[in-house]
Amino acid sequence: MLVLCLSFSIALIDQATKLLICANFFRGDDIPVFPGFYDLRYIQNTGAAWGMLSGFNRWLVLLSVVMVIVIIKLRRYFLSSTPVHRVVMGMMIGGIVGNLIDRLKLGYVVDFLDFHWHEHPFPAFNVADSAICISVGLYILSQIFPGTSESKTAAAETKAQPDSSTSTAQGK
Repeated sequence: MLVLCLSFSIALIDQATKLLICANFFRGDDIPVFPGFYDLRYIQNTGAAWGMLSGFNRWLVLLSVVMVIVIIKLRRYFLSSTPVHRVVMGMMIGGIVGNLIDRLKLGYVVDFLDFHWHEHPFPAFNVADSAICISVGLYILSQIFPGTSESKTAAAETKAQPDSSTSTAQGK
């Protein structure tokens, strides 16, 4: 249930923020929030992250659908049932779906968070992109620093399962 609620919430927040940008900005318009560091800027991204694969919208739609299906179908192979991994899955799916809605509805993704250091830009992004990046970061951290609850759960499962050599010897 956590995964579904988080996915839905992220996609909803992503779409709401993009709707606000589209309703109040023309393409290319920007409002400096912290001059020299952060602007709100309406950008139509026809590519993937950082504008890569620009013009391949149909392929990116297909890739998004395939990734959601793969994440759902293969989740047991790379995600445990811990709260952290449920959050990772919810954020990942919510982010992918948020951008997928744009690709299907508009033919491009609306980006508007524009960070830069004076004249040195960082590629613009949106709430969905943030959710995807944060979920990947959380997943990597969970693999580098497994939580104590995950370790205890794995240890308990190992103790609960009888050793195959012992059960074979007892059966003979």
